[in-house]
Amino acid sequence: MATLLSMYDYDNDFSRDETPIGPTHRPKSLAQMDVRQSILEEIALKTLYLSGSMSVLELAEKMQLGYEVVDSLFCQLRAEQLCLVTGMTGHVHQIAITAQGRNRAAELIAHCHYAGAAPVAFNSYVEQTRKQSVKKVDVHAADVQRAFAHLVIDGETLRKFGTALNSGSSLFLWGPAGTGKTTMAETLSRVVADDEVWIPYAVEVDGSIITVYDPSIHKRDEEAEPEDRDARWVLCRRPSVLVGGELTAEMLDLQYNPNTKFYVAPAQMKANNGVLIIDDFGRQRLRPEELLNRWVVPLDRRIDFLTLAGGKKIEVPFEMLVVFASNMDPAELVDPAFLRRIQTKIKIGEVSDEQFCEIFRRVAVENRVPFEVDIPTDLINFIRITLKQELRSCYPRDIVNQVCWAARYEGRKPHIDRPALTRATDAYFLAKA
Repeated sequence: MATLLSMYDYDNDFSRDETPIGPTHRPKSLAQMDVRQSILEEIALKTLYLSGSMSVLELAEKMQLGYEVVDSLFCQLRAEQLCLVTGMTGHVHQIAITAQGRNRAAELIAHCHYAGAAPVAFNSYVEQTRKQSVKKVDVHAADVQRAFAHLVIDGETLRKFGTALNSGSSLFLWGPAGTGKTTMAETLSRVVADDEVWIPYAVEVDGSIITVYDPSIHKRDEEAEPEDRDARWVLCRRPSVLVGGELTAEMLDLQYNPNTKFYVAPAQMKANNGVLIIDDFGRQRLRPEELLNRWVVPLDRRIDFLTLAGGKKIEVPFEMLVVFASNMDPAELVDPAFLRRIQTKIKIGEVSDEQFCEIFRRVAVENRVPFEVDIPTDLINFIRITLKQELRSCYPRDIVNQVCWAARYEGRKPHIDRPALTRATDAYFLAKA
């Protein structure tokens, strides 16, 4: 039967004479570490086995630990005849693994390949993630206006965005395709991106390793990191993670690699303290009702449940703004119980004539495409009267792109006049029967 490992009662099963001192201060002894010494010794031995002979200082850099801590680990490994001294560089030992150490390292790697940066304890991760909750970010009108300055959006919609960001909870953006929902969702993350949070390289829980830091997601700010920090943590901008139609139920749990035998954190864990965007919601391989069942508790209690390979479940913080973006009416996708847990719902519909003209002007200026003064109005009339469609914010960019592509093909500079507009609309829009 699966057992539950709670963030509130997790025991690292080791003793120490000092409590963890946090990401901004480097532990200076094994007593100050928040993970068992045996785990650190195993990672040190595997790192030495995989990297070859090195100095104690180089090993410390690879493990992202202080010299004092790694020197203590080396002394223990040396006492067990798992490594030996091969020389000195100044006052620093050059060390290498012994034959006995190689045998032991091979056994450890068969159990788990993880080597390099030492992990932080699970309860330390939970505590730090709670401290950095996106709910604690104060968002004001100026912050939202600055982030959305490159888009043409009315003030009421910006106000709703600001309200959703201050909730630090969840937001549902819905409306027709081409109205800019994905762009708006991604821009929301910029509002909180100036704030910085600590992300661990990896987390140790119940003897298992979960890697968390992902350079493709977490944007590090090395210059702002304190010199005497705990280097197992990386200072990053609040993350933004986008998942779309590829989302499956398996992707929402720990990703266990049977070859390396350690875990990679799922998307929502990597998004902790930031923004998670579920794009094209309703079109995933994961059906909406499956996601409903999976995330009713996380959205309500801000706790997620992940499963280790042996069946043990762990409670992980669910501290992020979740943005659902969909072309479908939310009332037709999910039941009222789920909608109640999504605190803010915003419909993104057609733009006004004035907004459409301003979007067209900005796109043309950005692409350095001159246009005749009546072109935006002509395009509006064509869409509204001829096609009998509503104005969508994607149309100006798509039409300007058509003009630019045609000009490139013809070897001339792009310019939008009525003939160019007609060719572009003929290529872009479906012909009316």
